[in-house]
Amino acid sequence: MKVIHLISGGDSGGAKTHVLSLLQNLNKTITARMVCFRDGPFADEARSLGIPTDIMSGKVPAVRKQLLALIREEGYQVIHCHGARANMMGALLRMSLDIPVVTTVHSDYRLDYMGRPFSHLTFGTINAVALRCLDYYIGVSDAMVDLLISRNFPPNRFYPLYNGIDFTPGAHVANRSDYLRGLGLDVDDNSVVVGIAARMNPVKDMSTLVRGFAAAYANCSRLRLVIAGDGEEREKLIALARELGVEHAVCFAGWISGSMDDFYSALDINALTSLSETFPYALTEGARWHLATVATSVGGIPYLIDHEVNGFLFTPGDHHALGKILTRLAQEDELRISLGHRLHKKASTEFSLQNTVDTQLRIYEDIVRRHARPKQERDGVVICGAYGRSNAGDDAILQAILQQMRSIDPHLPITVISKTPRETRLAYRVPSVSRTAIFAWRRAMKHARLYINGGGSLIQDVTSRRSLWYYLYNIRTAKKLGCRVQMYGCGIGPVNRKSLRRLSARILNRYVDIITLREPDSRKELESMGVTAPPVLLTADPALILSPASADVVDSAMLAAGIPPSGKYICFTLRQWRGFDQKAHLFSRAAEYAWHTYGLTPVFLSVERHQDPSAAALAARTLTVPHHFLESNGRTDTLIGIMSRMQAVVSMRLHALVFAAGQGVPLAGVVYDPKVSSFLRYIGQEIFEDLDTLTEENLCGMIDRCMERAARPDEQSAAVERLKAMEAGNVTVAREQMGL
Repeated sequence: MKVIHLISGGDSGGAKTHVLSLLQNLNKTITARMVCFRDGPFADEARSLGIPTDIMSGKVPAVRKQLLALIREEGYQVIHCHGARANMMGALLRMSLDIPVVTTVHSDYRLDYMGRPFSHLTFGTINAVALRCLDYYIGVSDAMVDLLISRNFPPNRFYPLYNGIDFTPGAHVANRSDYLRGLGLDVDDNSVVVGIAARMNPVKDMSTLVRGFAAAYANCSRLRLVIAGDGEEREKLIALARELGVEHAVCFAGWISGSMDDFYSALDINALTSLSETFPYALTEGARWHLATVATSVGGIPYLIDHEVNGFLFTPGDHHALGKILTRLAQEDELRISLGHRLHKKASTEFSLQNTVDTQLRIYEDIVRRHARPKQERDGVVICGAYGRSNAGDDAILQAILQQMRSIDPHLPITVISKTPRETRLAYRVPSVSRTAIFAWRRAMKHARLYINGGGSLIQDVTSRRSLWYYLYNIRTAKKLGCRVQMYGCGIGPVNRKSLRRLSARILNRYVDIITLREPDSRKELESMGVTAPPVLLTADPALILSPASADVVDSAMLAAGIPPSGKYICFTLRQWRGFDQKAHLFSRAAEYAWHTYGLTPVFLSVERHQDPSAAALAARTLTVPHHFLESNGRTDTLIGIMSRMQAVVSMRLHALVFAAGQGVPLAGVVYDPKVSSFLRYIGQEIFEDLDTLTEENLCGMIDRCMERAARPDEQSAAVERLKAMEAGNVTVAREQMGL
């Protein structure tokens, strides 16, 4: 493969490190040539690293002509841009070449010229326009990808790529105290040294660092701060340190002339206070040296640092929080050491230079395949369901369907109809249109092969008649516009009104091509309604295929809620429903019973963040034993991971039961809707009771039976594995309907 990289040639900092280290290693596998638009130290360093480097300077039309000739003559397959000028040139080249143009977005383009209004108005505007004209985007962190998607860049054109470094151990500075004194810092053997290596500009917000350090120093005088770097805010920061009375404990070292290994190996704590970041090298460099780390929760930083697990995060500008963290790190030597070791373990595993290079190669291969994919008049899928309503169960269904569609074809065009399309685009990186944008979703249907009525109990009139009319109308419209129609791993009913039962049967018989169901009771409901025309296949709930988040992510989520990850817990997932207020006190008594009988701490987990917290608060109102509340953070894998830590789950929410079942956790259902009991019967775990007939005695009895089941995990695991195998029928049918 041959890739040509375009860059201005005046870059510094993380972007420079990223590009040079990447190209040096890419050339071991492919041809990666760099074109700089000016000569200088950047190009000199590239050449010294063995990177094929050309200089093309001059007026834009002449440079464009040179590049066109070079690309055509040498047969480059991808144009890769870095920075504003390169993006502009890439957009111009794209007009004349049929090869993909990709850009790496190293920073927030709206902040690149902060403090320079003329440059922001000129170069910033040109870059903002050019970015919209390119084919694909690489964000240096998932957070950067999310930022651009939130600004209406096409969500299915992005690839995340994290900065990686070589974690080969370096040599420690020969004498730490002498080294730091040489930089100008007053230290002794008892000092705890906080350090930062960054430009002194407004985006780095070092005022917060100095203020937070001063607050911590007031509590722990062994702290010292060394700032390596320079910039327009240097004098302001020196004055601030003097004003706060910590100038004797703060060193402004300027740019480090020697090895950065010496600098990082001399620190105890690595800090970063930026207002905006992608994925900063400063943190992985600190992780390489096993440094305890505190940083703002911005950009891609939370993907590296799991709060209180391998480091600390705080809100940008909150110097009070930073001061408390620095105080704790200065006073607890063992904590500093353990956090540093954990961060090194994660960073060296997930964010190595080789990982970055391998990921970049996969991105190129994917882009080339994608660009070569034949264009078809009808292609892809439209998915419609109860999405964008802050319900983790419905979102899990969508996530599972998307996962299965991408297993058919990773480049399959997909459009999701959602109540909150912006949130759906961000969460799943897929084009999404509003439920009310009729012309938009009709346009998508005209070009799609398959329409999926996506999981859940959509064909029912218990919660709303209007939603039933809506889904039936969409099914009819999709079929009339030429789509094949599949109802995918769904539940049916109840549909109580006779007129709506007749309407549903008429629409389903006439306009649906095939139905896959998540449990057998739904088949009975279809038969009783008179649905006979489309074939019906019994499969399973799509969400059963989803996997939990990593242990560190789960630990971080639990710690953020004040829940020790190593405890023994029973989970209650409750929801507001008719009659719940009269039964809420029973869950409190059952929670007390689980605590006293089995030593299980109650955790009230909210799956739907608008309804469930009030139900949990009502149920726990009279609790006298330790307990916790935990709300879903919107990530299904985190929720599944939390479920896996439970010893038992008592749930009104169907998908809490699905998640727990998928992890082999004993579970009991409180039935407000027949779908709950249908699922539990289907998996062979008939521990449930109707909400209307619930008593303290039978609720505690269900907990007893769950704990008995815990001693026989193989029974439940076998049932769940069978269901997961059956779930594959959903995607098999979809593939057949698309003729793939």
